[in-house]
Amino acid sequence: MTDIPQIGSQEHRDLRRSESGRVAVVGAVVNVILSVVKVVVGVIGNSQALIVDGIHSLSDLMTDILVLVASRHASHGPDENHPYGHGRFETAATLALGAFLVLVAGGIMWDSVERLMRGGDAQSPEAIALYAALFSILANEALYWYTIVVARRINSELLRANAWHHRSDAVSSIVVLIGVGGAMLGHGWLDLAAALIVGAMVAKIGWDLGWSAMRELVDESLEEDKVDEIRTIIRNIPGVRSLHMLRTRRQGHEAMADVHVQVAPWISVSEGHMISIAVEEQIKENIEEIADVTVHIDPEDDETAPTCKGLPLREQALETLQEAWGELECLGRQKRILLHYLGGKIDLDIFFPLQCYEGARQAKELQEQMNRLLKNHPEFGEVRLYFG
Repeated sequence: MTDIPQIGSQEHRDLRRSESGRVAVVGAVVNVILSVVKVVVGVIGNSQALIVDGIHSLSDLMTDILVLVASRHASHGPDENHPYGHGRFETAATLALGAFLVLVAGGIMWDSVERLMRGGDAQSPEAIALYAALFSILANEALYWYTIVVARRINSELLRANAWHHRSDAVSSIVVLIGVGGAMLGHGWLDLAAALIVGAMVAKIGWDLGWSAMRELVDESLEEDKVDEIRTIIRNIPGVRSLHMLRTRRQGHEAMADVHVQVAPWISVSEGHMISIAVEEQIKENIEEIADVTVHIDPEDDETAPTCKGLPLREQALETLQEAWGELECLGRQKRILLHYLGGKIDLDIFFPLQCYEGARQAKELQEQMNRLLKNHPEFGEVRLYFG
């Protein structure tokens, strides 16, 4: 078996499009053959149930076309109008297919109830109808296994839905087989009772598929065990102190995650960026369906720490410092000033060249003087001096 490209890559999208298209074409060809065979044999063999089943197979062409169209749209990567890709086309198609299954099941059950009210069909089918029903069962079951194997290989909920549709068609043909056999033996009620049972089964399948797609459309998170696994992965990455606001959601066969990761407050921007890259890579490597990860690096737990919202940015902060420290002789000789937005204040790291160092006592006096001049500016916190 060939290796499956990484989820989220264009190669993976192209593979899904080609595999889904091939499945749809095979299903369409088989359904055309089945519908013609069952309708013609139903007329020749005097079986109303087989004729209805043939019409049912003809309606399956709609789902095969739906799979083909949806797989083409879902294979496209992100673009200007769809920055997160086109995976939701597959989700919407799965929802439509689930609704279609419910409608088909409702039709089968309604027809069965009407026939029961009329006392069943009076006509006696011919034996050829039994062979056509058996052929339909084998063909649809083969379609089910072919489709479900491909669905599992490329992780496609839409193909899984279509596979179960083929399975429901096989069960529907079993109903026809039982109904035709029962009618030939004089027990027409067997067909109607079995049709009601199978109709309920098909409706349950359609409901499950539609409900799953609906949960995805409203951005339901991944399963709790997957979310716990993601938390464990993040906590085990060196440099990560804690995490919060972990959110996940599905989009077609892919999934996305975003998370706030707390790191040490004094590390450099580049180190924090490298930690975020490690978080992204580890999640994608260990959680197969994750295709996109957004990591927000926090120097502190912004859920509990005082907010820094409203504090001045660098340009305005430096203007304030210039006004407060304007009379200091050392001002303007610093190499750089680092601003640390922590605990609702701006802490300052000021770096001077080594020739500015005149001893520990003078350095301490300068630090105290700087802090004293900032007392009327509560947005600033601690001032630390460095020489070198």
